[in-house]
Amino acid sequence: MLKEYKTIKEVAGPLMFVDQVEGVKFNELVEIEMKSGEQRRGRVLEVSGSTALVQLFEGSQGINIYESKVRFTGHSLELPVSLDMLGRVFDGLGRPKDGGPKIIPEARYDINGNPINPAARDYPSEFIQTGVSAIDGLNTLVRGQKLPVFSGSGLPHARLAAQIARQAKVLGTESKFAVVFAAIGITFEDADYFVSDFKRTGAIDRAVLFMNLANDPAIERISTPRMALTAAEYLAYEKDMHVLVIMTDITNYCDALREVSAARKEVPGRRGYPGYLYTDLATIYERAGRIRDKKGSITQIPILSMPEDDKTHPIPDLTGYITEGQIILSRELYRKGMMPPIDVLPSLSRLKDKGIGKGKTREDHADTMNQLFASYARGKEAKELAVILGEGALSDTDKLFAKFSDEFEKRYVSQGDNEDRSIEQTLAIGWELLSILPRAELKRVRDEFIEKYLPKGDA
Repeated sequence: MLKEYKTIKEVAGPLMFVDQVEGVKFNELVEIEMKSGEQRRGRVLEVSGSTALVQLFEGSQGINIYESKVRFTGHSLELPVSLDMLGRVFDGLGRPKDGGPKIIPEARYDINGNPINPAARDYPSEFIQTGVSAIDGLNTLVRGQKLPVFSGSGLPHARLAAQIARQAKVLGTESKFAVVFAAIGITFEDADYFVSDFKRTGAIDRAVLFMNLANDPAIERISTPRMALTAAEYLAYEKDMHVLVIMTDITNYCDALREVSAARKEVPGRRGYPGYLYTDLATIYERAGRIRDKKGSITQIPILSMPEDDKTHPIPDLTGYITEGQIILSRELYRKGMMPPIDVLPSLSRLKDKGIGKGKTREDHADTMNQLFASYARGKEAKELAVILGEGALSDTDKLFAKFSDEFEKRYVSQGDNEDRSIEQTLAIGWELLSILPRAELKRVRDEFIEKYLPKGDA
């Protein structure tokens, strides 16, 4: 029988202080029963002597400190897990949100997960095809990697997230593939877009969705990504599935952390975010990876909108330190009507070399990737020079590079929401674009690949 306390001392914003408690532990789940019989939940943030500081998930409005009862459950917040989760939509605390029945759990997992022994980690090395050329061809996603998308307010990161969730697959294996999607503090319109898109395309059959809306309590946001990763760990390590976890928007998660930190009157760090923001983000991102002797894996694509498009803002800055690269969306390309507007030059996948080449994608992948990068960069320089000095100042070769740059954006980067390109199609488009340039300029591609793959008659 759980001991009940009627010793609530104070309620301040999302926090509650309970006096005269015994045997209470950090992170323990708390149940609050109000006079009306309504139940709310929270977790223990801190214990000092006989006083417990509780963070409320559903907010503190309407709690009468004299008539409400508090119970400490003795365990932390848990997620009931089962294969029946696939195809379902849950709220940020793991409760069904789609009108379906409750999950009959196979087990209950602590949402904070267990740390992975670094010696047990396996190196990410298998290509994941997203169907998006700018990612597959130039910033390749590898199974077990964490590759964030840096976006800005108003840019179509939601459409890119839905496209990747629909199209992603591991090539050359019979392994089962699943998507866990965590929406953190998004609008009802965006949430409806994701759910209806998943249902329309049938992608929901292999997906688990966790939805925390902008009008849900901010505190629920802190548990949403952990709920999603707990479901992913179950599917990956217990059911041998390759799991892609997409989380949007990490900025809303960090803002919720800042709100709780301010309510606790903690000394703020950069831009008012708590000093432990790096550590907290690491507890989320580092739950990606592969484990030796386990068939499953967790690959993460966290999406964050950079406030004021500022890459030096604490959230993208710290994320960049923890993750293995970034995909950056460009406002300039979006204005030109490109979809997805991925800016390939500052984007980076640090593990791309491990997931490409013979037996993974194709033997010519690395050479064409390097040549496309170099040619696009030179073409952009030529266009900038033309703006300053006029086109007459460009050499014939520079004009070809400028033409290449325009064609590259139109045909390679821009592909629309619904085009799912295989890696062979992406590489073929790359070779068609390289045929615009004089053969003597293809200095980063081996001659045998030029002979084999460059379209004949155009060199």
